[in-house]
Amino acid sequence: MSNSGITRRATLATGVIAAASLTTTGFLSTPAAAAPTALKDATPKPSAKPPTNEELKEAIRRAEARRRRLATGRPSANGWEMQKAVDDDGDIVTCPVAGTGLTVALRMGDVETVLVHVIRRFHYEVDALGADEQPRPLLGWVAPSGVRDSRRPESNQASGTAVVIRPGSYPAGVRGAFSAGQELAIRDILADTEGVVRWGGDDRRPQEGLFYLGVRPGDARLSQVAAKIRGWNLTPGAGAGVVPDVTEASRRRRAARYS
Repeated sequence: MSNSGITRRATLATGVIAAASLTTTGFLSTPAAAAPTALKDATPKPSAKPPTNEELKEAIRRAEARRRRLATGRPSANGWEMQKAVDDDGDIVTCPVAGTGLTVALRMGDVETVLVHVIRRFHYEVDALGADEQPRPLLGWVAPSGVRDSRRPESNQASGTAVVIRPGSYPAGVRGAFSAGQELAIRDILADTEGVVRWGGDDRRPQEGLFYLGVRPGDARLSQVAAKIRGWNLTPGAGAGVVPDVTEASRRRRAARYS
C-alpha cells in the first residue's frame, strides 16, 4: 500500500508549522537567522495530534496575512527589519518604562530590556522625562513610510531598535544640548551597554536625543548585556535608579572604552 498520502501530509504539516513559527519573535528581526530555528521547531512531535487539512490551510492563511500586514523586507540602518505596525501581533510593542510613568514602542525582548534601561537612567540621572507636561517626551517606533533614508541612524526607529528623547528638542546637526555633567552621565549609561547602544550625539551628523542599537541581528553581545541588565533589575541596589558617582576614576575609564 502506498504511503504517499501520509508523506504529503507530514510534509505539509512541517511547512505549516515552520510558517507559523515565523509569527514568533525573530521573524521580522532577522529572517535569515530565524530559518534554521523554524526548521528545527517544525519537527512533528510524536505525541501531537496531526492537524486536519482545514487547520493546516487556516494556519497558512494566518501566517501569510501576518507577513503581508507587518513585514517590509527592508532593513533599517543597523540591519534590523523595519515593521509596518506596532501592537499588531508583531515584534514591536508598546512597553512601560518603569519609574517614569511613560511608555514607548520598541522591539520586545532583549532590545526592549536594553533601551528601557538607557531611558530609565537618563530619566534619573540626566533630566527627568515628562515632568514638565511635555506632550511627547519619548518616541520609539515610527512607520517605515516616514523614513526618508534607511541609511540614517534615525531609520532604526522603524525597526523598533531606537528611541528619541524629547523629539524636537535636540535638533539634528546641532551639538551642545547637554552640560558637561550630563554628558558624563550619558557616557556612563552607554558603558552599561558595552557598546551595544550608540548615542546619536557621537554621529557625524549629531542627533543628541537619539539612542539606538549599534549591533546587527544575531550579535551575541545584545543578549549578554540584556541578561546583565535583567540581573540588575532583580537585585536591590543595582541597575537604573541607583545613582552612581559617574566622576569616579574607574567609571570614567570604563566609559572611555565606549566613547
